[in-house]
Amino acid sequence: MTTPEHPSPSPDPTSKDRVYRSPMGIVGGVALLVIVLWLGLDALLRGEGHTQWLALAALILLVPLVTAFTLRPAVHANEDRLRIRNPLRVIVLPWGQVAALRSGYSNEVVAKSGTKFQLWAIPVSLRARKKAAQRSARAASGRGDRGGRTGGSAGFGGLGFGAPRGDVDADGPMRAETDKVMDDLRELLEQGEHAESAQGEVTVRWAYEVAGPVVAGAVLLVILLAIG
Repeated sequence: MTTPEHPSPSPDPTSKDRVYRSPMGIVGGVALLVIVLWLGLDALLRGEGHTQWLALAALILLVPLVTAFTLRPAVHANEDRLRIRNPLRVIVLPWGQVAALRSGYSNEVVAKSGTKFQLWAIPVSLRARKKAAQRSARAASGRGDRGGRTGGSAGFGGLGFGAPRGDVDADGPMRAETDKVMDDLRELLEQGEHAESAQGEVTVRWAYEVAGPVVAGAVLLVILLAIG
């Protein structure tokens, strides 16, 4: 799931970012990195000959790859633009260039040119949606039974680990955490799409600092496996 972090400065000094990342993605990434480093360094230090080179190539390949897909993704949003840091790309979309924000089996932004960009840092949890719908239905039934009262506990939503925050939204049914994040982004889109400061071109930058080591590690690993 995803939760907003403390705001961080954006390139525009007059506007601050809301930063969204996936806590579970970070936890999973750290766990994978620990396993990869443990096994790789053990093979590198205790192995002999060919094994050491294989371990080195695997580390060069896997460490940046795991980092890119777990720790790197983030979404930065402010009044003027949406900045998406995906595993291998950084996309900056002024709100004036955003046609829609869609939520289905994944969350994505659609530019007015028709290009779609997935929001890796805001993963969809169908389980969280189902739980939110069930709790919302129970709360609605409780209101009918008790004349408008709601019950339940706040859960762990405030920690950002997937459970919806609160019991029932004041203005509607309960929402899953990432769906609330998308609602926040849609609100920023509505507020900023016609602003003069939110106009400009969509920019896409490839993360060569990630792709370079991954390609180098993959090539080295293929060569080592080929020569036996």
